[in-house]
Amino acid sequence: MYLIIVGLGGIGRSLAGIASENGHSVVVIDRDEERCAEILTQYDLLAIAGNATDKAVLEDAGVDRADALVATTSDDALNLMACWLAKRYNVRTLVSIVNQKEHSELFKEVGVRISENPDEIVARSLYVWSENPNTQLLASIAGGSIFEIKVSEGAQGVNKTVREVSDVKDMLYIAIQRNGKLIIPSGNVTFQPDDVITVFTKKEAEGRSVEYMDSLFH
Repeated sequence: MYLIIVGLGGIGRSLAGIASENGHSVVVIDRDEERCAEILTQYDLLAIAGNATDKAVLEDAGVDRADALVATTSDDALNLMACWLAKRYNVRTLVSIVNQKEHSELFKEVGVRISENPDEIVARSLYVWSENPNTQLLASIAGGSIFEIKVSEGAQGVNKTVREVSDVKDMLYIAIQRNGKLIIPSGNVTFQPDDVITVFTKKEAEGRSVEYMDSLFH
């Protein structure tokens, strides 16, 4: 994949590192020359100091052959403009952080996949960990959240079936990782020690779902 990342804040740097370490061709664009110079010492990628709303800068980044552009800055106007320009170059996948929820519809109209309010997602992750240190928030999506928990030896839920431990309304077991294999949890599947369970829960059931999983599997 040929990936252009706009912005070298915390999210942009992390994304650049992940993509680069996974063997993708990565170009990062940031106005700060020091940030660009720093990331070049860490990863094998191309860094361009400039404004991603400048067509010349995007062309230098190879936007005409990019598979995806991800905008990660704290400036919604910059993110939206960069995505809009990339769309004109027929970049297939456009993704952006949206810092203010009221701007979400503008991004959707351009055809951009969005991640709303990343600070809120991080804050909710920290809150979940502080109250239930054995449960991890993987993603916050429209209408709900996806959590993960590892089953402890001797936990109440060990050797019980999915059907037997499905007591919480608006919560759904969606995957079990066991010995490197992925299991789709039908009703007769039993939970085993060291299973990593992934669960979807609606927002209104989030608190009781997390408490239930923590008491059952740890």
